[in-house]
Amino acid sequence: SLSSHSSTIYKSHSSCPHSITTTHRNRKTLENIFFQKMGSKNNNIVIVFDFDKTIIDVDSDNWVVDELGFTDSFNQLLPTMPWNSLMDRMMKELHDHGKTIEEIKQVLRRIPIHPRVIPAIKSAHALGCELRIVSDANTFFIETIIEHLGISDLFSEINTNPGFVDKQGRLRISPYHDFTKSSHGCSRCPPNMCKGLIIERIQASFAKEGNKMKMIYLGDGAGDYCPSLKLKPQDYMLPRKNFPVWDLISQNPMLVKASVRDWTDGEAMERILMGIINEEEDQEKEKMLSSENCKLSVGIVHEPLLPLAIQVPLAKSC
Repeated sequence: SLSSHSSTIYKSHSSCPHSITTTHRNRKTLENIFFQKMGSKNNNIVIVFDFDKTIIDVDSDNWVVDELGFTDSFNQLLPTMPWNSLMDRMMKELHDHGKTIEEIKQVLRRIPIHPRVIPAIKSAHALGCELRIVSDANTFFIETIIEHLGISDLFSEINTNPGFVDKQGRLRISPYHDFTKSSHGCSRCPPNMCKGLIIERIQASFAKEGNKMKMIYLGDGAGDYCPSLKLKPQDYMLPRKNFPVWDLISQNPMLVKASVRDWTDGEAMERILMGIINEEEDQEKEKMLSSENCKLSVGIVHEPLLPLAIQVPLAKSC
């Protein structure tokens, strides 16, 4: 006859995620694992900023020309040559009229910027996002401004037109893409720079390294439309509302695969940017917690611990 003692049927620990209930203590352990793995980095988030009217609140080229009193000369030359060539010519005009490099720097250092933009950039960097700039301004203007603002070390890459001071003390500005030798092949973009090609290069570099990247792109101008079309479904496009790129996207929103979230000023930029980063961090955290929970559950099979059991009383033998 069968024993009157209860029979023990062991729960299988081979299935996941229902093989074990995560206790509060287990979850804390898993969260610690998550933060150890993540460290202080969200290494899969790359934020690409346009510069003029995105990081700063005006166009840096126009600002320098206007502040130094050369607006009329600029407007006369504007119909005669591409913008990038015009800015190089305007730097010659400034030099010929005795304007110094230091005077240009002083003008750049007082350029308008929304008070919440710098905190947004610093917060994104502190959360581990990689920050880059893609701009049709120039290296001299951008570097002068971000050094003055104390954020130059936060950017891993600046893609823009080269600007340098020659032996005569004149600022020279040359094209990012030398259109005098060849075309970059994009009809949407100005001849000196296709931002879409730059975004494709960044995407390719991450794919080559095997890194899963999510990109957040912020911009305002028509030149930011081409890169918006290169973004993937997991990416985010943040156009400045009622600016040219927002107008272009609004004409046919379905052409942009990325999630589109518009912003109006530095305060809105900070709120939306932080919201996206927190959303992505929460999603990554849940994925990792789920993964580690499965590993922990399966691992229990090999531990010399008492197994979980279901007590099944047997019928009394007659």
